[in-house]
Amino acid sequence: MTAFLTELGVTCRYGSLEEPGFLPGVSIVEGGLVIDPDKLTWPGDVLHEAAHIALAPPSRRPALGGKLEVTPAEEMAALAWSYAAAVGAEVDPAVVFHEGGYRKGGAQLVEQFASGLPPGGPGVPMLQWYGMTRSFPHMEHWLRASEDPR
Repeated sequence: MTAFLTELGVTCRYGSLEEPGFLPGVSIVEGGLVIDPDKLTWPGDVLHEAAHIALAPPSRRPALGGKLEVTPAEEMAALAWSYAAAVGAEVDPAVVFHEGGYRKGGAQLVEQFASGLPPGGPGVPMLQWYGMTRSFPHMEHWLRASEDPR
């Protein structure tokens, strides 16, 4: 997953995380991911946190860190991006949408995204609005290129 993310432009490094992040063993620091293998409970969380980096406006991306404040729409877009990234990285989406998160609804999310039915699952319209996809889960752009798509 980290090789895939690096190819996309999301920096990943391994290190010790003293402060607990939002998800165990992975944290966003200075616009990149720091992964603590000793504390990483769910490896798929790496793709979810990478989604928040990829979806940030370009001007904010390099300074991202700490506890992010995201809207419900941004969180749903991160879900969709995570699914597309799992498909792109050839990782079983169940690794990302695991039993330890998503309010026990991970399998249902995978089913929604995999169905291909419009709109493709939660967050897909946001990815389309950002200009990142037209035919989900295929991504035309993995990193958000615009500050404000309007």
